[in-house]
Amino acid sequence: MTERPCTTERPCDSAGTTGQRSSALAGRERIRPDRPEWAAGEIPPHRRPLPLITRDALTVRTARPTHDRLAALNEERHVGTWTPEVARLREQGAAIRRETLTDLEKYLQQLTGSVERNGGVVHRAGTPAEARAVIGRIARENGVRLAVKSKSMATEEIHLNAHLTADGVEVVETDLGEYIVQLADERPSHIVGPALHKSRQDVADLFGQLAGDEVSGEPEDLASFARTRLRADFKAADMGITGVNFAAADTGTLALVTNEGNADMVTSQPRVHVAVMTVEKVIPRFADLGVLIPLLCDAATKQRVSVYQTLVNGPRREGETDGPDQVHLVILDNGRTKALGTPQEEVLACIRCGNCQISCPVYRTVGGGHPYSAVYGGPIGAVLSPLIGDPGTDSDLPFLSSLCGACYDACPVKIPIPDLLVDLRARHESERPAGRTARAGWRAWALAWRTGAGFRATMAAARLAGRLLPDRLVARLPGPGRAWAEGRALPPLREAGAFRRWFRRREENRPGEENRPGDGRQG
Repeated sequence: MTERPCTTERPCDSAGTTGQRSSALAGRERIRPDRPEWAAGEIPPHRRPLPLITRDALTVRTARPTHDRLAALNEERHVGTWTPEVARLREQGAAIRRETLTDLEKYLQQLTGSVERNGGVVHRAGTPAEARAVIGRIARENGVRLAVKSKSMATEEIHLNAHLTADGVEVVETDLGEYIVQLADERPSHIVGPALHKSRQDVADLFGQLAGDEVSGEPEDLASFARTRLRADFKAADMGITGVNFAAADTGTLALVTNEGNADMVTSQPRVHVAVMTVEKVIPRFADLGVLIPLLCDAATKQRVSVYQTLVNGPRREGETDGPDQVHLVILDNGRTKALGTPQEEVLACIRCGNCQISCPVYRTVGGGHPYSAVYGGPIGAVLSPLIGDPGTDSDLPFLSSLCGACYDACPVKIPIPDLLVDLRARHESERPAGRTARAGWRAWALAWRTGAGFRATMAAARLAGRLLPDRLVARLPGPGRAWAEGRALPPLREAGAFRRWFRRREENRPGEENRPGDGRQG
């Protein structure tokens, strides 16, 4: 290991290792997080029932402004529409992403050999615990006290920050959105825009608490505040941590896509670079980046190409002035390879653009990804989250969807997300202990509504119950129905069938259109 000298920017402690503390996080103790428990940086180990969380999410102060912001973004970007040029890239990108899935291990082995030839070290990790252990060991062996991070959902997945902090390593997020949510003690609410749920004034108030003084809410001033505080940390850090957007198997190139340039700093200034990627990020060829990067940029931000593309090909070579002494690639599985050969393997084609999230009316309505109580929110999270980690975890997330199909239209690699959601719903119900009782109830309902007489009878019974029983009592359904009703708002039963009655009268009063087909007169 090559030791870099101690300087005023990199002071050493008594053991001879750099003891610099983060300038970006100085004053963090003054911040008082203003967020519900389910939005915290560390997901609570025992999450409340999903219907209760989503019900509460609608009342959070930021929910309506976030919905309006995301809806405007959806309209502005025309999410789900493609120019002829991008439509061609979409077909090519979909094929490239599925090419590796035909023999994923072959491409991972090829990537490993290429990275090692470039001077890097590859670590395979089956679980988040194994990945954390590898990175923790690298930090200890190199005397790391300060680490700077570029944006990485894979490190969110393994809860890396908390692990390193417990080991005495201060970790600083350098992506502006990630820096904001780190200070607020929140998880990213969007794959690409971690702080999309924050207004400019929210950020100004947060930075003001950090600084102990008022901070302007102008975008330029907010960016300048963060840049000034982060600059010293880039130089002082012992370790840089990044994710990986794509990893080319043939050349061992790790591609990172950003708009802020922080990935360039994280990969060039610290003496150790650790890149964390999930197994599906491997692509066959370096040339495929010519398709996938423009496709990602269009879907994520409607840019032809992002401002920065950082390509890492190993540690610093002789004669080079920038770059790390060591490059480590940690490849994480976390249950993904179990999906290979099943319908769910389609989710492994995802390029993490976040387009499906913006297009989703449910995601917008609940104010972003936090109410999903998982690392990945929105449609892609509702498919991916149940497949990774512990069996059964997040298995109810597929129900947090209207199945409108907007996510499929918005996907740049044509993942059939609605089909996958339906499949996971069926799996969840088949594995639930109470599933048999629930299925019997739905079958009885289907039988009752199979005929007009059955439908009218149930509507009449519902209206009678609504008139005779107090609303509170009606909402407390007996037996298994109580668990189903918890967190759901039942409509007023005294009005059951009102729309059909109104519609029937309206149609009967329209002149000259008697005996029209399709009027079932079912109440």
